[in-house]
Amino acid sequence: MALLSAVKGKLISVIGDEDTCVGFLLGGIGEINKNRHPNFMVVDKNTAVSEIEDCFKRFLKRDDIDIILINQNYAEMIRHVIDAHTSPTPAVLEIPSKDHPYDASKDSILRRAKGMFSPDDMIANRG
Repeated sequence: MALLSAVKGKLISVIGDEDTCVGFLLGGIGEINKNRHPNFMVVDKNTAVSEIEDCFKRFLKRDDIDIILINQNYAEMIRHVIDAHTSPTPAVLEIPSKDHPYDASKDSILRRAKGMFSPDDMIANRG
């Protein structure tokens, strides 16, 4: 059985390299829907950027997915599509891969979240 997000019983999907996908699949996220579409995509050096983009767009349209995990280096390849996604669900989380560490300055979702708060808000909430 797939690991489900707690709120509505929806799925987590993954777009990543083989090691990332295998790790999450071993953790129980693997699922194939009634149309025989998996909730993960293994990306390798031969995968075209258009394939990554198409898969991401398919995951956005699926009503059974609440979270999309994507290796940050692949997110960079389709940044324009990720930046265009403004809906809170599915949530898009950029994660590191074995060969590419996480860089917070490249994460558009984190940049967007930082823009919602000013330093004064953080200081005022400490007291």
